[in-house]
Amino acid sequence: MEKSKLSMFLTITTIVFASMNFQGSHAKEHIVGNRFGWSVPPEENFYQNWASHETFQANDVLVFNFINGLDTVEQVSKAAYDMCDGSKPISYHTTSPARITIDPKLPQYYICSAWAHCRMFQKVGFSISTAADNSSSTLLH
Repeated sequence: MEKSKLSMFLTITTIVFASMNFQGSHAKEHIVGNRFGWSVPPEENFYQNWASHETFQANDVLVFNFINGLDTVEQVSKAAYDMCDGSKPISYHTTSPARITIDPKLPQYYICSAWAHCRMFQKVGFSISTAADNSSSTLLH
């Protein structure tokens, strides 16, 4: 009888730990711009092209690598993104690497407000995939 209880306890414990590990394994790290990083891009659609090859989900982590003192990362509203307006950011990061966990309740628009970098296309916007949707992410313009 005791052996049966111990066996059941070990089975349940294993299942609980396995499910906790499985849930955590879904989060992915996305290096924004890949090796190029977060800087004024070489072409207008650089970051949109990068995002089109990624699939973003809730709790994934965006990693922005940039030169401290030269660039920033600001999470902003759609209107602020369109206007390159960093005056009321949702979040503001000045130290590289900036690590931002994707929150599905927040808009996924990011700009650099240093100098005129945003107007030189240092910005990216995208939507996130739901658990039921495994297709590529949608770019937001």
